[in-house]
Amino acid sequence: MAEDGGALIWDRDGRDWPNREASRFVDAGGIAWHVQQFGQGPPALLVHGTGASTHSWAWIAPYLKDNFTLIAVDLPGHAFSGSLPGARMSLPGIAAALGALLAELHVSPVLVVGHSAGAAIIARMALDRAIAPHLLVSINGALMPFQGAASHIFPALAKALFVNPLASRFFTWRASQEGAVERLIANTGSRIPAQSLGHYQRLFRSPTHVAGALAMMANWNLSALAGELPRLGPRLLQIVGSNDRAIPPDQAFQLARRIPDAKVEVLRGPGHLAHEEEPRRVAAPILEAATTMEIVARLT
Repeated sequence: MAEDGGALIWDRDGRDWPNREASRFVDAGGIAWHVQQFGQGPPALLVHGTGASTHSWAWIAPYLKDNFTLIAVDLPGHAFSGSLPGARMSLPGIAAALGALLAELHVSPVLVVGHSAGAAIIARMALDRAIAPHLLVSINGALMPFQGAASHIFPALAKALFVNPLASRFFTWRASQEGAVERLIANTGSRIPAQSLGHYQRLFRSPTHVAGALAMMANWNLSALAGELPRLGPRLLQIVGSNDRAIPPDQAFQLARRIPDAKVEVLRGPGHLAHEEEPRRVAAPILEAATTMEIVARLT
């Protein structure tokens, strides 16, 4: 388990982090961000989901880095990035902080890719005109509120756990039990590489990382975003794993009926972490759309 108050320490816990050579730390929006930047071509922003980190992109990056300069970040409170205070761990708060980071980096991405809650963040940024990409890609995006009783139960539970100072320690203790993280990932419908599973185990054994994920969940509200999505500016490509047990795949088709020029690409087989399970298959529609839209030169 991480020591030093439960925080992950870069020189210790990040010693073998994927794409470590591309990492640096940047102060912006009130926190210190862990940022990775590598590749060549027009800039593309990669935003992970709740509980993950930059490591989540390690397997798809080789298929994108020859055509894009990739910018991946650890979200506030996650992995090696600092946390935002209290209510700023909301969707608008994180989106605004990430916009401040891009301004500090002097980067205007033409492509933005978000997984799960990361898709909601980049959609919020586009609606707020913090970014103006040509193409917005959602991978198993969490873009709509929970339905029914779950819409009240899950945020309330996360908030109750977040305010309990022992909650993050309890979760990290549970994560240290044999097979716990494997079961958590399996429940999303995904089977991921052993190396990626090892990174999730490291993350979930850090009370600081778990507290960041809980804070994000406790302050999350997608109702306003869902109502505004029909006026989304960039073209939307939704990539969906048919075995996703975290986000109902049908939600992508519901959104596509409401958003002009939105496209849904269903991949048979992978689950919620499709970009880690089958990175080549997830990268293919991204590159095809980018080529068709002439964001990058035609691929050979």
